[in-house]
Amino acid sequence: MPEDQHSTVSQQPRTDDSVRSPLVTDMGNTTIAENVVAKLSGIAAREVPGVFGMGNAARRTFDALAERIPGSQTNVSGGVSVEKGEKQTAIDLTIVVEYGTSIVDVAEAIRRNVIRAVEQGTGLQVVEVNIEVADVHLPGDDDDQQNTDDTVELN
Repeated sequence: MPEDQHSTVSQQPRTDDSVRSPLVTDMGNTTIAENVVAKLSGIAAREVPGVFGMGNAARRTFDALAERIPGSQTNVSGGVSVEKGEKQTAIDLTIVVEYGTSIVDVAEAIRRNVIRAVEQGTGLQVVEVNIEVADVHLPGDDDDQQNTDDTVELN
């Protein structure tokens, strides 16, 4: 007996070329820099309740020192890493959560907020948002930090 011949369509992962994008048109191309995506992602992640800070301990220490310099700007892209193509982007975030919050709920809210902000702000398709929880901020941590800050003297 002859076997039924079924045409099988292999599921190919969508590549950057198969994605429709408002950034690539007949009238020209729009290019978005990685730092734009990083800044939008950092701002969107910080807006989520339960996020205490972004980045690892070294990054947060550096940012705290930089904020003390008159005229300095807050680094909103700290703790954000971006891989970007012509039409798509992938984002990695390193966060610190507040003690008592659900890490799962915070991570889901971050993903929603970051995807919305980046896709609406840039037209890039966000293919993934990876989140690393580097630390949990405890309520007493601020008191220890303030005591340390008060005793630091510069000569």
